[in-house]
Amino acid sequence: MRPSALDIWAVIPVKETPHAKRRLWPSVPAYLREQLVLTMLEDVLMVVSRVPGLAGIALVTLDAKASSLGQSYGARILTEDARDGHTPAVAAAARRLAAEGVGGMMQLPGDIPLVTAQEISLVVSMHRAAPSFTIVPSHDDRGSNTIVVSPPNAVPLTFGDDSFLPHLRTARRCGIEPLVLRQPGIARDVDNAEDLDAFARVRSATRTQAFLDGNSFADWLRIADARV
Repeated sequence: MRPSALDIWAVIPVKETPHAKRRLWPSVPAYLREQLVLTMLEDVLMVVSRVPGLAGIALVTLDAKASSLGQSYGARILTEDARDGHTPAVAAAARRLAAEGVGGMMQLPGDIPLVTAQEISLVVSMHRAAPSFTIVPSHDDRGSNTIVVSPPNAVPLTFGDDSFLPHLRTARRCGIEPLVLRQPGIARDVDNAEDLDAFARVRSATRTQAFLDGNSFADWLRIADARV
């Protein structure tokens, strides 16, 4: 029997925003990067909070602004290993949820503002009975943009620029055949100027798009290109 969404928690690790997205420099000036990170996070939180039946949302963060934003969407705030990077933060959340008897964990980042509730619902509905592992890769099939794992600690997760294929191998070493799903909104994360430009060209009805339009990011991108 497939696991119910009622037994799956969405986990979103969030760096302290003053230090986030440094690869966007010089395309995005420092004084706007923090707000861009929080705006993308709000797009993700708004969508996840609308997915029917998820057991809950947890942010792994020490950032006060991200915590406040998360709590406004009903998210639980976890702080263990939040300052140690994406991989330790997610591992700590997996341990906590497993200890609490939670059936599954959906890990997703806060920088996929094109994600939709329909995509997340589809991923949850396709996720197999435990032990199971479902992954949605980034648009270039390099990163791991969303992972659902049941139980939460069934497969050790290790994130980075090229984590997709290693995650497939790790799941198989744990005796689980991974399910790979491709979803265009989840796949489009924003890490650098090229990603930001690709996102902006979609002209989505997101808070992030409105933020870019309101802060003349097209001009910043042109300036950055001219410096190369």
